Amino acid sequence: MTIQEAQERVDAWIKQYGVRYFSELTNMAVLTEEVGEVARVIARRYGDQSSKPGDDLDLADELADVLWVVMCLANQTGIDLDAALERNFAKKTTRDKDRHIHNSKLTNH
Repeated sequence: MTIQEAQERVDAWIKQYGVRYFSELTNMAVLTEEVGEVARVIARRYGDQSSKPGDDLDLADELADVLWVVMCLANQTGIDLDAALERNFAKKTTRDKDRHIHNSKLTNH
């Protein structure tokens, strides 16, 4: 599915099951919480932190939660993420096309 299709599906779900979008401020807090859950999984699966009994370390699900809230914020603020991502690729390509290739910190591994 495209990002636009995903945004449309999130919007339809919210309208059918969610009653309405949370406020932008609430969704920002929820996004912060979801990113924290991604960090917890990364720390326990790939970092030095040990897991607790019953820990759910499903990174894919946590990343999907982050995408969900990002799409909610985009929908409620009128942002087309497909178009925004295209502009972001162009910006990064213009700005960084040689930057990382010549970074000795990245090539010395």
